[in-house]
Amino acid sequence: MIEHGLDRHVWHKSSHSSGQGSCVEVAEGERVLVRDTRNRPLGHVEYTAGAWSDFLRGVKSGAS
Repeated sequence: MIEHGLDRHVWHKSSHSSGQGSCVEVAEGERVLVRDTRNRPLGHVEYTAGAWSDFLRGVKSGAS
């Protein structure tokens, strides 16, 4: 888990992030936050927990 500065969210790298620096970090909770590790200062996108679950289910099933 990665925690940065005063950021109250606990971030972790996606299990599908490549080992070449192209990583996505996720902070899960009531809202799910997603950010690019190369551009943390640009902020994050936010999803409801239900929308994030639907997204993951689609990715795992191969839906496009």
